Amino acid sequence: MTQTGEDTARRRGRDETEEERADRMWGELIQEVRVAQTGVQILFGFLLTVVFQPKYQSLSDTDQVIYIVTVVLGAAATGALIGPVSLHRLVSGRRVKPQAVRWASRLTFVGLVLLLATMTASLVLILRVATHGGFVPWLVALVVAWYLLCWFVLPLWTRRRYTS
Repeated sequence: MTQTGEDTARRRGRDETEEERADRMWGELIQEVRVAQTGVQILFGFLLTVVFQPKYQSLSDTDQVIYIVTVVLGAAATGALIGPVSLHRLVSGRRVKPQAVRWASRLTFVGLVLLLATMTASLVLILRVATHGGFVPWLVALVVAWYLLCWFVLPLWTRRRYTS
């Protein structure tokens, strides 16, 4: 084979310009963000109502601190996961889509990490209040391990295993 033929035979992926790739990646990213945004917004909305419940005053100081940390983490996750929409809106038409996609992707990743932290703190708080059991840390660790496997380990393994 000629050099060009070898390149063609070995080449994988799409034949697209940088702009076409950015458009495709933006569409994919927005679909992913929509799923995460919905989840974090529902969780955050629920968290905001807890402080107005009569039971809140009877929580221990530790549980109230866990609650406050959870709300702050939820707010940060919400900001990071809504950030890509704002980024796109503010730079739209400025011919910086490839750069915007990279930043939006980073914001989404940070948002997922913050969502993981929010889910963990929420689980700790709910299980502490609901059970007062010594098994709570173990159960939370098990669920967090599941999140890590589903959200990060499996995707990273797939990326490493199936990309050259």
